[in-house]
Amino acid sequence: MKRALVCGAGGFIAGHLVKRLKADGYWVRGVDIKAPEFSPSSADEFLLLDLRDAAQCRQALLMKNGSATDFDAVYQLAADMGGMGFIHSAECEIMHNSALVNNNMIDAAATLGAKRYFFSSSVCIYRDMAPGEPELTEEQAYPALPDNEYGWEKLYAERMALAYGRRYNIAVRIARFQNCYGPEGTWTGGREKAPAAICRKVAEADDGTIEVWGDGSAIRSYTYVDDMVDGIRRLMDSSVEGPTNIGTPEYVSVQQLVDAVAEAAGKRIGARYVPGPVGVQSRNFSNAKIYSTGWQPRVSLREGIGKTYPWIESQVRMARDRGDGAQALAATGPRPPRGKKASRT
Repeated sequence: MKRALVCGAGGFIAGHLVKRLKADGYWVRGVDIKAPEFSPSSADEFLLLDLRDAAQCRQALLMKNGSATDFDAVYQLAADMGGMGFIHSAECEIMHNSALVNNNMIDAAATLGAKRYFFSSSVCIYRDMAPGEPELTEEQAYPALPDNEYGWEKLYAERMALAYGRRYNIAVRIARFQNCYGPEGTWTGGREKAPAAICRKVAEADDGTIEVWGDGSAIRSYTYVDDMVDGIRRLMDSSVEGPTNIGTPEYVSVQQLVDAVAEAAGKRIGARYVPGPVGVQSRNFSNAKIYSTGWQPRVSLREGIGKTYPWIESQVRMARDRGDGAQALAATGPRPPRGKKASRT
C-alpha cells in the first residue's frame, strides 16, 4: 500500500485531499496545528504538530519509534493564510509563519528520503492584470511583481522546493492554485475567501443588500474543491515539471459572483459596495500545462455555488441556534490577527 503525508490536513483543501487519497488506496498520515473543524479527519493517523518547528517537521515524517517512514508522497499544503482581508492585515504573520513551515518541511522531506513532494503555491505570485489582457503562462511570473506579501512568500517557497529537488533528486510538483471554494471551508472569522464570505452574508440577509468590498468589477475564477483535488492528484502523478496553474477558465466579476449566490439562495440580493481590500483588478492564466495531464474542470461556478451555499447556510443556522454570534462579521474588515497560530490550507 502506498503511503502519503498530507501537511495542513486540518484545513480545507488538504482535508478534501486526504479523502481522495484514501479513495485512491493510500495509507494517509495527516498533520496540522489544529484538528479538522467540521468533520473528523479521514486520515489513518492524524498528528497535531506545529510545522514552524524543524523538529516537528521531522517528526511528521518518522514512525513513533523514530525510524524513517517510507512515504511515497509528501503533500505540503500547510500555510498561514486566508481571504484578501487577512492577507492585507497579517503580512508579517503570513511571511514569518509560512516561510518557517515551507523551509523546514522541504528540508525534512529531502533529508529523510521522500520520493515525491507537492507544494501548494498560489496565483498571487503573479502581477496585477488589467481586464482583457492575454493569458499569462507560468513562465511569465517573471519579472516578479506579486500584488501582496503572501505572493512573495509563495514565490520564494517555490524556488526553495525546486532547489531541494535538484540537490536531493526529489520529484517536485508545484501547483499555483486559483481561488478554491466548497463545503467545509472557512466561512466566518476573517480568514474566509470571497465565495464563502458572500454565501455567509446572503444566508444572514433577508431580501435586500449586502456589503461587499470594492466596486464589483474585480475579475476572478473560482475552482470547486473537488476539481482542485483532482488537479493536485493528476499533477502529482504526472511527469509535468515546474510550477503549474490549476484553475477554471470561467472568469466572473465580483458582481456576477454575488448574483450566482443570490440565485442559489433564491433571494433578491443586491450589493452595496464599500471600501476594503480587493487585490488585483483581474486574473487570466493559461491552464495548458495542467490540461496536458488530462485534467479539466468539471464543476461550473453555478453548480459549485449550488453545492456550497446550502452548507454555509446550515452553518449560519446552527450558529444562530447556538446563539454564539459566530456568523456575525462586519464587512469593513476582519478581526486583527492574534499571535502566530498558523491556519491551514
